[in-house]
Amino acid sequence: MKKTVLVLLLAFAFCALCLTPVSAASPRLVDDADLLNASEKSELTALLNEISEKQGMDIVIVTVDSLGGKSPRAFADDYYDYNGYAADGVLLLVVMDSRDWYISTSGYGITALTDAGIDYISGRFLDDLSAGNYIHAFSTYAYLCDDFITEAKTDEPYDYGHMPRGAYPFMTHLIISVMIGFLIAFIATAVMRSQLKSVRSKAGATDYVKDGSFRVTKANDFFLYRTVTRRARPKDDSSHRSSSGRSHGGGGGKF
Repeated sequence: MKKTVLVLLLAFAFCALCLTPVSAASPRLVDDADLLNASEKSELTALLNEISEKQGMDIVIVTVDSLGGKSPRAFADDYYDYNGYAADGVLLLVVMDSRDWYISTSGYGITALTDAGIDYISGRFLDDLSAGNYIHAFSTYAYLCDDFITEAKTDEPYDYGHMPRGAYPFMTHLIISVMIGFLIAFIATAVMRSQLKSVRSKAGATDYVKDGSFRVTKANDFFLYRTVTRRARPKDDSSHRSSSGRSHGGGGGKF
């Protein structure tokens, strides 16, 4: 009889356990600064969950009003470490009172988002973040995280010299600037040349010297001195350990 009662109690406890909802993982969108409306929060949460599950990493956004005395880096690292997120992931922190942003990377996130990658990604959402277009800024961050992680897994991480197409069109801008400068200089010199009525160009430098007015009797070359300047190569200090002892990468700034 006792055994029967014990079996029934265990069966009941097991059923109750099965019916009890399992606690959800830490949310990937934590909008404590209340920057988004309800529909935007729902849309962004779905996007972050979709990308996170696709990549097997946590892509997180946290907004707060203040840091409580911590630095943006320490706050972002600790928030990721102490809230149950996966070993691999990326967290974007936005602080409203100090206008700070910081991207903290963990595990494979450090590999996928290099320093150059973080510069590239932030360069594409900072204008929207500064303008208060938060949903667009956060969506841009999420989509670019997805793109960078995929590239790191399928080819090699985006880094200096290897960026998404259309990134950093420095050479195009340089060529255009040189051409514009050359055109302006050509027009200016042509105008000034047209104003010279009594002077015409000569074939050589000696043509500009009056006969007998200049004579070189002795010439020597002297080596005076040489200056060598050496600078230490800047060290990459983006890789560090948080208070939990976990390795992180990342970078941030103001918006």
